[in-house]
Order: sequence, then C-alpha cells, then structure tokens
Amino acid sequence: MTGLETFAWVEVVTDPESVARFADAELDEVRVDAPVMPPGLESLRAERDAQRGREGFGALAGRDIVYLRRPWDEDDEPTVYLMEIGPDGRRVRQVELAPDGSAVRSGPDDWAFNPPVVDLFDPALASQEIGRNEFEKQWAAADGLNQSVSTASCDCR
Repeated sequence: MTGLETFAWVEVVTDPESVARFADAELDEVRVDAPVMPPGLESLRAERDAQRGREGFGALAGRDIVYLRRPWDEDDEPTVYLMEIGPDGRRVRQVELAPDGSAVRSGPDDWAFNPPVVDLFDPALASQEIGRNEFEKQWAAADGLNQSVSTASCDCR
C-alpha cells in the first residue's frame, strides 16, 4: 500500500530533483506501515481507513485527468467550480460559475500557487464527477480571469 492509499490528503514526492532540494532539511522518514505515527499523520490514516469502506473510494485515483463540479458556499454567495484536475490533485483549469450566471475561466498562469485541491481517493468526489464535454462547453463560454465577466447562462445546480 502506498502513502497515498494509507493517508488522506498526503502528497508523496518521488521526483529526484524535488527530493534533493530537501536533502539537508533533516526531515524524518516515516514507514507507512508503522504501528505508531507522528503527530498529524495518525488522524490522516484514520480518515483514510474510514473512507476505504465507502462506495467510490479511489474511483478517481490513477486517472490522468478528472473533471469535477464542486460547490463552494464559504463566501456570501454560493459559487460552483468546474475543475479539470491532474493525477496529483492539482487544478489544470477551472471555471467559476457565479449565481448570477456569469462564468470566469482560469488556469495555472492566473494562480499565485497551485497546491493539491482534492484527494482523488476521497469517495465523496465520485458524485461530483462530470464529463469532459460539460467542462469544455463551460470553458469555451466563460471569460478569462482578466476579461470582463460574461453573462453566459448556466444551470449550475
């Protein structure tokens, strides 16, 4: 079992160049099968164990590209994000659909940083998957981040 399958929300870095950058950082190594985990990892392992038996667990993992429709209601107005996600859980492209029908597209050049935004093993994501055609249709209709906002209509429910 890999670290990704053992812990929720963990990124496993194997790229030699990335690993070499931290060679002198005195980072602790952790065996994923160890009976006791350092602080922080135990809860992530427990979360993954709870997910493992649920329908949809890992359904999106291992794919080159995944398309998701994710609601975001932490702001004053609920927004829906259509996201094209790479195999590492990072956004490749996204379309923000506002309640007023406006749509804005953005990509990596528009973001200051791009950490993983989803855990592709999470079983809750399976119900948020959409098809490529739906994403591409909204991408084509949306304005770019630095353009005026369009009034393209969208059934965002």
